[in-house]
Amino acid sequence: MPLELYAEYGVLGVVVILFCYMIMNLMKSQNEQTDDLEEIKQSIHKMESVQDGVHGIVVKLIDRWNTSDDKADRRHDKTLEQINGLTDDVNFLKGRCEKR
Repeated sequence: MPLELYAEYGVLGVVVILFCYMIMNLMKSQNEQTDDLEEIKQSIHKMESVQDGVHGIVVKLIDRWNTSDDKADRRHDKTLEQINGLTDDVNFLKGRCEKR
């Protein structure tokens, strides 16, 4: 009877030790995952900062291009007005020459 009792307690002790070992490994794994998540959060924060900076630069660049395009359009319109004026003058002179 005492031998059976020792065997039962021995098996129970091994099960308890294995259970504690499993819990300790789970806790260690959880701590490692928490550390990895913190690193990921920091990396994401850095990427967000870089992305915000790039976004600002792109917006400014597009705004500058739009301003440049507006200036080019005004210059083009002025050139067309001058060409139209010269065309009118040439046509007027052409008409005067044909009358003679």
